[in-house]
Amino acid sequence: MAIDYDGLLASGSMMGSGGMIVMDEDDCMVSVAKFYLDFTVEESCGKCTPCRIGNKRLYEMLDKITLGKAEEGDLTRLRNLANVIKDTALCGLGQTSPNPVLSTLDNFPEEYEAHVKESKCPAGQCRALMQYVISPKLCTGCTLCARVCPVDAISGDKKLPHFIDTSVCIKCGACMEKCKFGAISIQ
Repeated sequence: MAIDYDGLLASGSMMGSGGMIVMDEDDCMVSVAKFYLDFTVEESCGKCTPCRIGNKRLYEMLDKITLGKAEEGDLTRLRNLANVIKDTALCGLGQTSPNPVLSTLDNFPEEYEAHVKESKCPAGQCRALMQYVISPKLCTGCTLCARVCPVDAISGDKKLPHFIDTSVCIKCGACMEKCKFGAISIQ
């Protein structure tokens, strides 16, 4: 595919300001859409309601999804609102603001579904959906993870596998960073 106006348009994309961003499976497409929408919300002149209010609601819906608080009907509402904004906004900013949402919904529906149906972020980027776990097979019970945990979410006896209380864990990652045995992972 040629990287020019016509080539990008034919593939369902568009030419922006001449930049290109390359992403892989370690990038959460829901979070990426949320990031770009946050920019649009800040840049809106506020003249038309679809852009001024609609994009704020769209951002709130994406935030709800990345926090694992969305319901299945929210994906339909997300798409519907994005299309309404695209069709009714007055300027180019408002008309193109839903593109990252619509594009990621079309090309990565499984990521949205994982966030909503399973409360999981396949890329492991949505902090609210992450869960730190200790492998009993790899944990030696050295207690280092428990000593660095700022909220005392890790328990266990010395020389025995430890356990993370996910209801207390603040997901800071200090335990995983200090573990010398690779026993702590994110799920």
